[in-house]
Amino acid sequence: MTPYARRGVHGQTVEALARRILGGRIPEGATLDLVALQGELDVSLTALRESLKVLAAKGMIDARQKRGTFVRPRADWNLLDADVLRWRFEGDAGDEGEGGDRALLRDLAEMRAIVEPAAVRLAAARRTGTDLAALDAALAAMGERDAGPAHAVDADLAFHRALLAATHNELLDRMRLVLESGLAHRDRIVHGSPDSGDPVPAHRAVLDAVRDRDPHAAEAAMHALLDQAHRDQHRISNAGPDETRDIEGTPRHR
Repeated sequence: MTPYARRGVHGQTVEALARRILGGRIPEGATLDLVALQGELDVSLTALRESLKVLAAKGMIDARQKRGTFVRPRADWNLLDADVLRWRFEGDAGDEGEGGDRALLRDLAEMRAIVEPAAVRLAAARRTGTDLAALDAALAAMGERDAGPAHAVDADLAFHRALLAATHNELLDRMRLVLESGLAHRDRIVHGSPDSGDPVPAHRAVLDAVRDRDPHAAEAAMHALLDQAHRDQHRISNAGPDETRDIEGTPRHR
């Protein structure tokens, strides 16, 4: 799941086609008119075919004799692929729409609620001095409140990336590729708002429990962090006037 390089005409062509498919402008089951696409995108047929190979590897399209190149059913798409997630989050508002964006953020929150509390328990049991140094550096960067939203996003990503690495579980560590695209999008919404709260205390509580090798406290601190993150996003997005909900869906009145 190595992220696809976004350089050059080839990369631009891949992303243009991916977003058309993800946004439904090229629907499931549709047969692609390669000659028409070549003209619309102003690329060579060779470049177009090479771009389609990238999307085929992600389960989005296929090609067969007598039918040609077509869009596969959504159930076949690799929705956990880092590029597919990024394309969905960075797509035009008219693609999946505001409702689609909220649904994707909801799915991300639910996945984080399952993965990260369990991961932080392992991190508390297995962390090394190197892991703690990486977490300390990310937390220190997070505390630089005047460095701007982009810096805040990078610091938050670094912290959660270091937590997954501290599990010393290769499969969980690779989950960073799934989480990062969605978390970066969510962070840009939250940290780009003047109403965003201070993320340091909740993250410090997680780090302190990991440092103390206390898996129960680490899990509780992560649940609290995710709950706060959800409330911050909910408040900034104005998703509801009177109440918000925690990750598990329990109403929490403000």
